[in-house]
Amino acid sequence: MPQKRKIDKIFAFIVLLLVSLGFFLFMSASMGLLAKGKEDFLNIFLKQIGLGLIGGLIAMFVLTKINYRKYKKYTFYIFLASVFISCLVFVPGIGFEHGGAKRWLDILGFSFQPAELLKISFVLYFATFLSVFKDKLNNWRYSVIPTFILLGIITAISFFQPDYGTLVIIVITALGMLLVAEVNFKHFFIIIGSTLLAIVPLALYKPYVLQRLLTFLNPASDLSGAGYQINHALISIGSGGLWGKGFGKSIQKFGFLPEPTGDSIFAVTAEEWGFIGCLILITLFLMFAFRGLRIASRSTDVFGRLLAVGIVILIASQSFINIASMLGIFPLIGMPLIFVSQGGTALFFALAEVGILLNISKYKKITV
Repeated sequence: MPQKRKIDKIFAFIVLLLVSLGFFLFMSASMGLLAKGKEDFLNIFLKQIGLGLIGGLIAMFVLTKINYRKYKKYTFYIFLASVFISCLVFVPGIGFEHGGAKRWLDILGFSFQPAELLKISFVLYFATFLSVFKDKLNNWRYSVIPTFILLGIITAISFFQPDYGTLVIIVITALGMLLVAEVNFKHFFIIIGSTLLAIVPLALYKPYVLQRLLTFLNPASDLSGAGYQINHALISIGSGGLWGKGFGKSIQKFGFLPEPTGDSIFAVTAEEWGFIGCLILITLFLMFAFRGLRIASRSTDVFGRLLAVGIVILIASQSFINIASMLGIFPLIGMPLIFVSQGGTALFFALAEVGILLNISKYKKITV
């Protein structure tokens, strides 16, 4: 029988450090927005504080109190609702386009990115499915086919938005959850192989996908075009040195580096706080991942273990891919640096997911 206990205080403290450091780094990077005008700065700042930080902390506190097992009977409907909401981005007057992508909804003057809801709803439903059919996962009908169907739905939504970053993260998370569920290795490699093969037609149909892959292989091939962001990111990171230039003193964020408070915030962090600042940030993310996986390993049931693993991979993979892409060791796919990057929706859902993890940490098996 499970025994209820207090939340994992060490994990909660790590998250508190990440949120605090992330907000400080965001403030430092956002000084460049003042050059565009106070209105832009205040608008982004208030959204980050209101929806992201305050709203997220409230959601985290509430979800910490709700027994995670109660979600199990509703996960299918949550997933269906998230798919429906994700499709609303294509409805004129509700969804709006930015940078050539239709990924946002306009709700009472606030922008909302349904992809964040889609990510956690997928984890909830996939954890439920794998836990219910755990004893049948050696049968490809319960492992390969359902995985292809779910990922096919995600792929269709991501293809038309387009939003391949969300697709990549969900695929990585799904693979991690399949491993923890001890799926047949033959089936596991079939899923991996099929996923890799799907990249070929995607790259041929969407030329910019191929362009990003080619830029990743040779960043210096088009310095003023496809390679512009990664080259300026590397300049920003290299100029930071060991200790960085200090609070708000990045040069690249002033009109040189695209999305300095968004996708490129790690490069700005490296320029302003140097190798030491980046090392502290990466260490905190590693501690988050290890402590989160410890919570998963001590879970009382399969559903809790899979849910915890899924959430940890969801948050950690986005952050490490963001860092890797700024360092030029992973293709640029537009991933946020969780707890740090601009984006109230991403911060809100990250903190809400932490709340679920903390609730899972409250239960453990009685050892005799």
